[in-house]
Amino acid sequence: MNRNASPPPPRHRARAIALALLVILALAGTAFVLRRPLTMTAPQCMAGRWHGCLDTFNGVVLMTLVTLPAALLVAWVLARHRRAAGSPSAWRMSLAEVAMVHGTVPFVWITMMPGAGAGTVPGRLSLVPLRDLVTMGPLGLAGNLLVFAALGFFAPVRFAAAASVRRIVALGAGCSVLVETAQYVLRLDRVSSVDDVLLNTAGAVLAGLASRRWWRTAAPAPSGRPRPAPAPAA
Repeated sequence: MNRNASPPPPRHRARAIALALLVILALAGTAFVLRRPLTMTAPQCMAGRWHGCLDTFNGVVLMTLVTLPAALLVAWVLARHRRAAGSPSAWRMSLAEVAMVHGTVPFVWITMMPGAGAGTVPGRLSLVPLRDLVTMGPLGLAGNLLVFAALGFFAPVRFAAAASVRRIVALGAGCSVLVETAQYVLRLDRVSSVDDVLLNTAGAVLAGLASRRWWRTAAPAPSGRPRPAPAPAA
C-alpha cells in the first residue's frame, strides 16, 4: 500500500469545477452560434454607445460574454473569503451566486427593453393560456425558457431552501409574474402574457432538474440529547 499517495480531491471541489465548466461551455456555445451578429455589434459596445449595444439583443449577449472574466474574478474572491472563514463549500456557493446573477440579469434586461411605443401606448395583457405559443416561433420559445434557467439551475445548488421542484416552480413563477407586471405597469409597449410565465417557469424547472445531483441539502439539526460517552476499553 502506498502511504505517500495524495488523497483524492474533495467532492465539493469537484462539483464546483464541474459547474464552472458547464457555465463556460454554455457561454462558449452561445458565442459560437451568435459570432456573426456579435461582431457586428462590437464597435458600438466598445465605443460605449447605448444605442446599438445595450438596447439590442446582440449587444446584451456580447456584454454578457465580455464581463464573464469579471464574474469569475468575483466568484474567486468570494470563494477565497469563504475558505478563509472555514466554509466547506466555498467554491460551490460562490460560483452558484455569481452564475445566478450573471445568467439571469441579461435575460431580464432583454425582457424589459421598451418597444417603439413605450410610454405612449397602454399596457397589454394576454391572459388566455397557450394562445401566444403559436406566434412566438422557435426563438421566442427558447428565449422564454432561458429567462430564469440560470436561476432555476443554481438556486437549489446555493440554497437548501430552494432544493425542491415545488419551490423552483414557485421561484420561477414568482419572478416571471414580477417581470410581466413591471412590463404592464411601466407601459413598455410589450404584451404581458400568461404564456411567458408558463415558459419562464418551465425553463426554471427543467434547468433545476438538470442540476439535481448538485442540489444543496440542509444540514441535520443537532439533537438535544447528549451523546453517551464511549465505554472504556477492557
